[in-house]
Amino acid sequence: MTEIAERAAKALDDPENWPMDPKEAVTRQRSLADRVRSEPLDAAAVELVCGLDVSYGVGDTELAAAAVVLDARTLEVVDTSLVADTPSFPYISGLFAFRELPPVLKAIEGLNVTPDVFVSDGFGLAHPRRFGVASHLGVLLDARVVGSAKTVLYGRNSLPGEERGSWTPMVAGRSELVEDTETLAQQGTEVIGRTLRTRSRTKPVYVSVGHRVDLAGAADLILRVSPKYRIPEPIRHADRMCGRYRKEYKAKGGATGA
Repeated sequence: MTEIAERAAKALDDPENWPMDPKEAVTRQRSLADRVRSEPLDAAAVELVCGLDVSYGVGDTELAAAAVVLDARTLEVVDTSLVADTPSFPYISGLFAFRELPPVLKAIEGLNVTPDVFVSDGFGLAHPRRFGVASHLGVLLDARVVGSAKTVLYGRNSLPGEERGSWTPMVAGRSELVEDTETLAQQGTEVIGRTLRTRSRTKPVYVSVGHRVDLAGAADLILRVSPKYRIPEPIRHADRMCGRYRKEYKAKGGATGA
């Protein structure tokens, strides 16, 4: 078992990490949020990057979690792991980590290599309590995690330029599109992420610090692993793996297996 698999198993086995009551879950988020830290990330030095994705079946009664490790230089698949599970925590916005991280951690347990960085299809600091799923995972594993989401959960954002690599800051506040977040950031509004154009004239993605990365390095890494499509390659691969599972699950009549 790899070191990261051992950390995942330890996190899963600790009952304090998995309260069933939503109010207790919010309290747990707030207690762990203080552990999030930012560290410089040299995107060019990353060798192995792992994409994480969770996909729900019909009725949200079962889900699949995929972890796909790519060579950051070639973007070739190095390792994969997929777990099917039945969620036990309710579907509540802002608390998805308590529903989705158990199968994600099980998928990470199944990896044979230790990635340098994880890329989560979700948010880190761009969260009402500054502790989205990317930060939650990073703290539990003490690992480098970047959040890269397709939609906005929390934060004011403005559209970047149309060219690939253009970006604007995301700042604290309820989710809304505003004209100029750069000025808000300069005026002292807390910066919680970046709205980043990974492909010219295509919708942006929303990048935030998960754990043990900095925002500039996180955005650089997302650009590096998104050479062609809007969605970063590690997440695209994980999403496709979940999609294949969903088709197989449906074809077999919905029998869940791990």
